[in-house]
Amino acid sequence: MKKYAKLRGRIREKYGTQEAFASAMGIRSATLSAKLQGKTDWTRAEIERACRLLDIAISELHEYFFAL
Repeated sequence: MKKYAKLRGRIREKYGTQEAFASAMGIRSATLSAKLQGKTDWTRAEIERACRLLDIAISELHEYFFAL
């Protein structure tokens, strides 16, 4: 399974593009890309912000950020 596949789908559903979501997050597109590829880690603050922006419930958080 592709890393962060469910998260990528939610980003497309809510924002259309990764670039638009990166802008909403206040980070560069390259930074988001690195995170989605598993090259850099998400901080707790980034995960919390992403969940708010993407309407991800705390109970679903593990499915988007920690699923194998």
